[in-house]
Amino acid sequence: MSFVPGMWVVWALLVLVVIALHLYKSRLERDEDDQLFLDDSFDHMKNEQAAIVARVHKIEPAERIAMGLAIAATLFVIVYYIIEFIHQFQ
Repeated sequence: MSFVPGMWVVWALLVLVVIALHLYKSRLERDEDDQLFLDDSFDHMKNEQAAIVARVHKIEPAERIAMGLAIAATLFVIVYYIIEFIHQFQ
């Protein structure tokens, strides 16, 4: 495999990882409720919400890293094609 198709494959994989992590996080956040539990009878609901929040917070660093890598790969692709464009006219 030459460099350009490999570059596009890496970029596509990083974008797919970002999309998958975002969809998973959105799925978890869908079940999250924004409410205040004042009574002890709702401890089970409070525990469920705390578990959801813990899972969301566990995914956020991976999502940020994947997003950063995807942005870096996008910039790399753009710079590569700018350099190729400049080399065509020399």
